[in-house]
Formats: sequence, C-alpha cells, structure tokens
Amino acid sequence: MAELDSLLNSWVLLGQGLIGSLGTLAFVCAFVWRVVAPSPRSAMEAQRWLGRIALGTLGVELAGLLTHVLLAAVPHSLG
Repeated sequence: MAELDSLLNSWVLLGQGLIGSLGTLAFVCAFVWRVVAPSPRSAMEAQRWLGRIALGTLGVELAGLLTHVLLAAVPHSLG
C-alpha cells in the first residue's frame, strides 16, 4: 500500500505542477489579450477564458485533494 500511495502522490504532484504552470501561462496570455483586445466582443471572450482557466485550475487542485482523501480512507489492513 505504501508503494501505491507513493506512486499516486508523485503523479498527483506532477499533474498539479504541470497544470499549474500551463494554467498560469494561459491565464497571463488571456489577461494580456483582455487588456489589448481590439474589440469589446474580443475582450468579453478573453474574460470568459479567464474564468474557464481559473475554474479548471481549481478543479485540478480539488481532484488532487480528493485523491489524498480517498487514499486516507482505505483501511491499512488491505495493504
């Protein structure tokens, strides 16, 4: 059980780091586009993307937390 726990922890941390980095890059790009958008419609679409990016990044963090909670709920007698 300890090996599985270690493997899942490393994959969760890797996934969170990757999504966090990509999410930050996408957020900065969408924010810059929101500021320099040539039309109000384009600015509104960039604002929608900002919300989607923030929600997706939050979802990844919650999925990592849920993984840790589920692993903690497994009885140690099974491992």
